[in-house]
Amino acid sequence: MDIRIKFLGGAGSVTGSKFLLMIDDFNLLIDCGLFQGLKELRLRNWDDLPIDPDSIDAVLLTHAHIDHSGYLPLLFKNGFGGKIHCTEPTRELAEILLTDSAKLQEEEAEFANRKGYSKHNPAKPLYKVEDALDVMHSFESHPFEKTFRIHDQIEVRFFHAGHILGAASIEVKIYTSQGTKKLIFSGDLGPMHSPLHVAPSNPPDVDILFMESTYGARNHKDQNLEAELRQLIMESDKLGGCILIPAFSLGRTQLVLYYLWKIFQNMRSRPIYVDSPMAISVTRLYKQFTSYHRLESDSEFGHHIFDAPFVHYVTEQSKSKILNTIKDRAIIISASGMATGGRILHHLYHRLPNKQDTILFTGFLPEGTRGKDIANGEPKVKIFGEDVDVRANVHVLDGLSAHADQDELMEWSGHIKKAPKMTFLIHGEKEQSNILKQRIEGKGWNVTIPDYLETFTLYDHV
Repeated sequence: MDIRIKFLGGAGSVTGSKFLLMIDDFNLLIDCGLFQGLKELRLRNWDDLPIDPDSIDAVLLTHAHIDHSGYLPLLFKNGFGGKIHCTEPTRELAEILLTDSAKLQEEEAEFANRKGYSKHNPAKPLYKVEDALDVMHSFESHPFEKTFRIHDQIEVRFFHAGHILGAASIEVKIYTSQGTKKLIFSGDLGPMHSPLHVAPSNPPDVDILFMESTYGARNHKDQNLEAELRQLIMESDKLGGCILIPAFSLGRTQLVLYYLWKIFQNMRSRPIYVDSPMAISVTRLYKQFTSYHRLESDSEFGHHIFDAPFVHYVTEQSKSKILNTIKDRAIIISASGMATGGRILHHLYHRLPNKQDTILFTGFLPEGTRGKDIANGEPKVKIFGEDVDVRANVHVLDGLSAHADQDELMEWSGHIKKAPKMTFLIHGEKEQSNILKQRIEGKGWNVTIPDYLETFTLYDHV
């Protein structure tokens, strides 16, 4: 038996995660994400995969974020006929995120054609809503910590990664003539002490490790997030404006609501408008899957934080537009968190030129995203094909990140007592991965940072 790995994404970047594990003639794809961020990365979404989708036997999905799941409708459309295995919350979340991704692509293509600012004539979406709905029939969900078999010689187990609701690390056991070979894909690991999500489970000893490195060179600064957020609210009051928070619909929005709920127990509340149909749907799942996050066990902060009287959920687009007329003392949370699409663009279009308003980013912003440009102090950004002046006050609150930092990555990997045969650092920009590589190599481990489309032989004739 030969075992090889090919990096179809998530190598040298924090996006487009796709790892093709080839076990003789059985092709197993771990994650199937869209590339986001820099244009040169996004263009890869339009390239043919270097393997026919119909030759992929199964997909293992770590979690539902689009950079890990967003290519699935296209994979299915182009011939994939196997099963997509994931945890129970991930299956429900994937349906929400994939249909939303398709809808946004359709809307953006239609808008580009109407405004005539696309270089392509006509502009087309990568896939449509019907494609996203079709692929959902291929999903098969599994509980955490329950081993299941996808091949006579391959067993799989999901264990908690702590990143978002339902996020998993994946253990793959391959039974060979020379014994069992154990591979672990970390997926995206969450911080150890999130008030919202469970902590990542300790990994067992492993032969081949694939570990994310998003914050491989950084540690989240020790900060009082509640105090910082309270201070921003008071400063916004003095300016006489509103606070606009670009936030991911999944995880980040719910965490922001948690902190605002805590703050408003001890100060006058402001109306909070959650302007994202997807965030509203996701919040319902947090109420449904109570055993997959920490709120249900917290007697002080239960689910009612999502139903506080000052929280208003905006579903209709007409009501979303009315929010642009609010002048002060309101907080608007909208998606996407990187300001790459969604309703947030309309709010940014109207509020970026306003010196009284505050834009608050709440986490990692990859290079090439509109959010990164705004956070970096660019005087203008392009929205809907127009240059928009950036005069609003811009803040970045790093402590809300859903990713483990360098120390936490080291702590997680430190539970592996015996050095793996090989460790691959994935899902990280080069600088982040290189610094983490040096630190891990200090333990005597064999560490590799793969390149996009690079192939490695893990085992030969076993």
